[in-house]
Amino acid sequence: MSRRSGILEFAVLGLLRESPMHGYELRKRLNTSLGVFRAFSYGTLYPCLKTLVANGWLIEEPGNTPEDALAAPLSGRRAKIVYRLTAEGKEHFEDLLSQTGPDAYEDEHFAARFAFFGQTSRDVRMRVLEGRRSRLEERLEKMRASLARTRERLDDYTLELQRHGMESVEREVRWLNELIESERAGRDQQRPEPDGSAQHDSTSGESGGLPRPGDTPGPDPSDDTAT
Repeated sequence: MSRRSGILEFAVLGLLRESPMHGYELRKRLNTSLGVFRAFSYGTLYPCLKTLVANGWLIEEPGNTPEDALAAPLSGRRAKIVYRLTAEGKEHFEDLLSQTGPDAYEDEHFAARFAFFGQTSRDVRMRVLEGRRSRLEERLEKMRASLARTRERLDDYTLELQRHGMESVEREVRWLNELIESERAGRDQQRPEPDGSAQHDSTSGESGGLPRPGDTPGPDPSDDTAT
């Protein structure tokens, strides 16, 4: 399985954990909510769905809306198939959510992982964020070293392009720093008090730790091509 198809399977399982959907709805959510998948087509999505069904992680059910019920007799077409996550699929997705290896830090995979941070435990979120930051800091160091070596040989436009790339990485590092500090602050608020009681922050618990309006500036973190 390629890395890109693995990311797609992860995202499909995550969306279906929220609610059952048919293929059109899935494609729309992948395009609009997870912009990294905007280039995916039905020709890519349906083989992925078939694989997940074959693995026992999804089941196919007939659509149950009035439109679906009328589709076959009125048009001769099949009613839309709804895909539902199985118990095994949920367990598999939760296992994927717990993984914090190097793949979780790469550009596309990180975007998909971040989209499901609301379903991810705080400790895992922290490891993924810190891993991503470390990866970008390494990238930034290499970019600076390369620019220092080649600056005199570059024309103004190429130099400006490299500076733009560095600024983009620096901006994401700052964003990650804000997220990490917010996660740490939320974790501190969850720690038990000396008398054994624990503070509870409903906005920074296990289900989420983003900065709130008025606190640390939030991230400045895509186009529907629905078919």
